[in-house]
Amino acid sequence: MNIAIVGCGYVAEQYAATLPFHPELRLVAAYDTDTGRLATFARRYQIAASPSLPELVANAGVELVLNLTSPRAHYSVTRECFAAGKHVYSEKPLGMTTDEARQLAAMAEQRNLHLGSAPCSVLGEAAQTLWHAVRSGLAGQVRVVYANFEDGMIAPHQAPWRWTNDAGVAWPAKDEFEVGSTYQHAGYVLTWLCAMFGPVRRVHAFASVLIPDKGIAVDAMAPDFTVGCLEFDGGTVARVTCGLTAPRDKSITVVGDKGTLTVGNVRDDAAPVMWRPATEQRLASIVRRRLPFAHRWLQARLSDAGVSALFAHTVPPRHRATTASAAREKRVDFLRGPSEMAEAITARRRSRVPADFAVHIVEIVERLQYPERFSDRCVQTAFAPIEPMRWAL
Repeated sequence: MNIAIVGCGYVAEQYAATLPFHPELRLVAAYDTDTGRLATFARRYQIAASPSLPELVANAGVELVLNLTSPRAHYSVTRECFAAGKHVYSEKPLGMTTDEARQLAAMAEQRNLHLGSAPCSVLGEAAQTLWHAVRSGLAGQVRVVYANFEDGMIAPHQAPWRWTNDAGVAWPAKDEFEVGSTYQHAGYVLTWLCAMFGPVRRVHAFASVLIPDKGIAVDAMAPDFTVGCLEFDGGTVARVTCGLTAPRDKSITVVGDKGTLTVGNVRDDAAPVMWRPATEQRLASIVRRRLPFAHRWLQARLSDAGVSALFAHTVPPRHRATTASAAREKRVDFLRGPSEMAEAITARRRSRVPADFAVHIVEIVERLQYPERFSDRCVQTAFAPIEPMRWAL
């Protein structure tokens, strides 16, 4: 399928880097308001540089557009793509408000077009293996989930506005701080949770700006710390934290009657899923109390080996990574979502990360970062059940 990229900024390189591993996708054109950045990107990937967005979407050879613009431009760019009859896969978030996201989903349905949104790691090996373990009852009835996306205190000390990608494009620090870390990052854990447990019914949230001066001028600083409790049908509750203050932690821990399942890093498609049966947790507690020196020595050895618990077992992965995710530093395949959508378009079926799912994620994110906008805690959107990847069944 022929695809085009709109927005040749920092994240575009991460998408393009995995193109060799997706022969079903052919990048044919790109557009960016920054002509220098556009020229560099087009030259690097030997594609056409469209002089304007109207000209790109008028290209009859383009079937699917990847909207990789800044978050506050997602809504307007996607609308223009729809007006030209193009399917759209958008970077996160789908829109800056639930209303924007709903409007885009309605437009897609009216025009019989596909619409989806990043992140797509829910389609990857780590997420699908964790989901398989939950479905198979390995943890028993799930009571609570602890999900974190803490990126560490990157500003002002690390001066992230100086970071650049392989093409020399700077990380958009000002935009990131104004949009907010929850809008930028919460989707990485929310997509996993919603795929596993279904729509969120209620959100109880708190948000705050803990570091008002991050080292560069901004028009308005978005909350850099949020915490929320999400209620799902069946009694499962998830506590989600997201921010730029606490030490880096991108883990998910699923706690059930029979034990716990943990993924240490949701940004690693190949991260192991660790299982600790409830009985072994008791044994670990006894060892820790009665043999503290032996416990600390063994814990240190396991930590060096990348194991986070004293008695932990790796859940066999449901699928071995064969894409760039196994070789890249972040081990994330950004093109899983577009690839799955292209397959769905060709097969005339519903995508696994469809519009209603993306809209639901936007509402949860908005409720987490701006709880004051809502008069109650009841979530209004929902989505049809998400299908696991075929190899994960």
